[in-house]
Amino acid sequence: MMDPMEVMKKHDALPMPTVLPDDISYQKAGTTGTNALWVVFVIMLVSSLAFYVMAFRVPVQKRLFHILTAFITTFATISYYAMAVKAGVSENEITIKHSQKHFPDTFSYIYREVYWARYVDWSVTTPLLLLDLSFLCGLAGANILVAVVADIIMIMTGLFAALTVPESPKWGWYAMACLAYLVVIYQLAINGRGVVQQKDKKTGTFFVAIASFTLVLWTVYPIIWGVADGSRIASVDAEIIAYAVLDILAKPVFGFWLLFTHDSMSSSASIEGFWAHGLGKEGTLTVGDDEDGA
Repeated sequence: MMDPMEVMKKHDALPMPTVLPDDISYQKAGTTGTNALWVVFVIMLVSSLAFYVMAFRVPVQKRLFHILTAFITTFATISYYAMAVKAGVSENEITIKHSQKHFPDTFSYIYREVYWARYVDWSVTTPLLLLDLSFLCGLAGANILVAVVADIIMIMTGLFAALTVPESPKWGWYAMACLAYLVVIYQLAINGRGVVQQKDKKTGTFFVAIASFTLVLWTVYPIIWGVADGSRIASVDAEIIAYAVLDILAKPVFGFWLLFTHDSMSSSASIEGFWAHGLGKEGTLTVGDDEDGA
């Protein structure tokens, strides 16, 4: 039997490790996240078909909101299909340095999926949503242009933030996106609400309700970004599910609410001219010599 003191001496003589192995983690969508993407794809597809059917059931003069809303879910359908089949996904490599006093530095490597397809989706669908709300309240063309441009800046800077790895530039892009969003809020909440008061009470009440609903949802998006792509606190599956819920509320639910309510209003807009009838004889372009002048 070995003496315990001898055993301890032998263990004390063993060399201590001087370098710890690097830590590598992969933050990717699991089965739950992938299934959620497919579910939302189906919801967007069915909603798009429903909106197109609703559009064909009204005269072309009254289809403006139907067409805009159908386009919103159509682009969302494409986006969710791309994300579900991993066609709209890239990967960020994040390196974290761990400094130690008596040992060499070690590093942790995080590989996290970035679903850039959703930013492509938002760059098209959110301006269309703004057009829906702007036409509903009767916002002036100059205000609509400012709101749409600010919205595109918001989405572009959000994309740059998602694809940027260094912390300072990433949060700088995020701050720019938030500032652009404040411009959008101002155009809808201040200018839009002021203009819609000149319309009938039913339209004014409906605009305030659906615009408030939209702005509340849009305000949650940057919060999710902060805990997902931003700080990487939330898992990729949690990120997908959170955005999925918001997208369903902000697109199909918004669309059905807008169309059913707007169609029931006696004051629903009717657009003639080029929208309904195209260019007339007086609006066509003539190329070449006129017969009378030959």
